[in-house]
Amino acid sequence: MAEEENTETLGPEFPLGRVKKIMMLDRDIKKVSSEALHLISLSTDLFLGFLAEKSAEIAVEKKRKTVKLEHIRMATKRHRPTNDFLIDSLPMPSKTSNNQSSIAQARSGPTAVEKEKPLPVGTRRIDDFFRKSSNEIPNLSD
Repeated sequence: MAEEENTETLGPEFPLGRVKKIMMLDRDIKKVSSEALHLISLSTDLFLGFLAEKSAEIAVEKKRKTVKLEHIRMATKRHRPTNDFLIDSLPMPSKTSNNQSSIAQARSGPTAVEKEKPLPVGTRRIDDFFRKSSNEIPNLSD
């Protein structure tokens, strides 16, 4: 009997078109090769899996069944490389117990404190990609 080789290939979990759009937000990037796109997509999947795992561990430590923003923030703070680039992008946890107000606040965009913090030259917030600007909305009156 011949041994069966394990030819399992990894496929990206994220839509490659969306990943490419996000990558193209950087003005320095003109073209994206399919290999780079595939690696970025797989790296993103691994990173989010890592962050979810660490956040879940903290939720279990706190005897919670649901991972909340505070658990993600704690996981980010405990891992220095992640803390260095991600902690400023995470919204501050609200002190209210009303889930609807915290959801609405998270969707409304950055707080006044986050808006005041200047970004390094040449960088943009990822939030800008998901917001509709007035020039993207077609004028149907013509």
